[in-house]
Amino acid sequence: MAAEIVNPRSDSTTDQDGGAEPLDSFDPAFALHRGGKMAVQATVPVRDKDDLSLAYTPGVARVCTAIAEQPELVNDYTWKSSVVAVVTDGTAVLGLGDIGPEASLPVMEGKAILFKQFGGVDAVPIALDCTDVDDIVETVVRLAPSFGGVNLEDISAPRCFEVERRLQERLDIPVFHDDQHGTAVVTLAALRNAARLSGREIGQLRAVISGAGAAGVAIAKMLVEAGIGDVAVADRKGVVSAGREDLTPVKRELAGFTNKAGITGSLEDALAGADVFIGVSGGTVPEEAVASMAEGAFVFAMANPNPEVHPEVAHKYAAVVATGRSDFPNQINNVLAFPGIFAGALQVRASRITEGMKIAAAEALAAVVGDDLAADYVIPSPFDERVAPAVTAAVAAAARAEGVARR
Repeated sequence: MAAEIVNPRSDSTTDQDGGAEPLDSFDPAFALHRGGKMAVQATVPVRDKDDLSLAYTPGVARVCTAIAEQPELVNDYTWKSSVVAVVTDGTAVLGLGDIGPEASLPVMEGKAILFKQFGGVDAVPIALDCTDVDDIVETVVRLAPSFGGVNLEDISAPRCFEVERRLQERLDIPVFHDDQHGTAVVTLAALRNAARLSGREIGQLRAVISGAGAAGVAIAKMLVEAGIGDVAVADRKGVVSAGREDLTPVKRELAGFTNKAGITGSLEDALAGADVFIGVSGGTVPEEAVASMAEGAFVFAMANPNPEVHPEVAHKYAAVVATGRSDFPNQINNVLAFPGIFAGALQVRASRITEGMKIAAAEALAAVVGDDLAADYVIPSPFDERVAPAVTAAVAAAARAEGVARR
């Protein structure tokens, strides 16, 4: 089976009230989404009774019996080992927030076609009508026999951390929360190249992250794993530090491995003299705070559609500027990471995605830029055909090196 990118359109329709002009008559986004963005396509022909007898009964019974006797054969004789479930509860969709499972489906369909387009990985959108952590975990565990991996998407923090942790404990297939780890992988890749451009090592940099949600926590963890000099994370109440008494368990853990300098106060206080700003929270950072950063600083303002620091402002003070938008250079886009990460994990039938596999993905992604490195090119385009193969190969090799590959 394969997810096929389709673009169904209709020239005549009415809305629910009847007679009104359809939305897609004046908005191309609605025109593209009409009928959904994907379909199911057979990979074998069913042209006559002989084909039918092999694809279905009685031939299929022999395959089922073999799998019942040797369960691992499911990976060879079904699509399980090459398909990912894209799972959401609709509680943190893009910048729209808690809009529910049905309204999340256009995004999940989009994610599925990106898997196919950029990684050659089949994916199925699954929007769950439940938000309780126990319910989500139990539902995904029961669905898991049909899939080779699970991509968690747009589940609000802090529940997303618990959902991922518990699924990783209970399943022997890769479970990956892209809002956390995909963002972190691409951020680290861009930061490695920005540091290389400036002649510095990551260990010489002090970073400040705005946002202690899913992405902010994951980026902090990955930067520490990669050897960042220091990183402080700020939420709405200021810098996350061990002395604060209002921290959630996740933020308490965060305080334990970040902010070695012991900075307290506001985000603006933390930015004074900092080498790197990473924005994953929205809001606006005052220009004077950006101006207070170290000379040759990097500003990665990734909120969409409005970056925390507009590039025009950031360029006044920063040597490298990145955003989450496609209309500015250096787009920090998760699509650079998750298709190749899953393709590599599925290729070797990995039991999980390790920190080492994620670091390997970031290093491979950074390496694609190569000698073309420039201030406006520290991260490749999602349309660079070298990206997915490079990430796939690096992740597969790392899985084998870490002992989680099963072939």
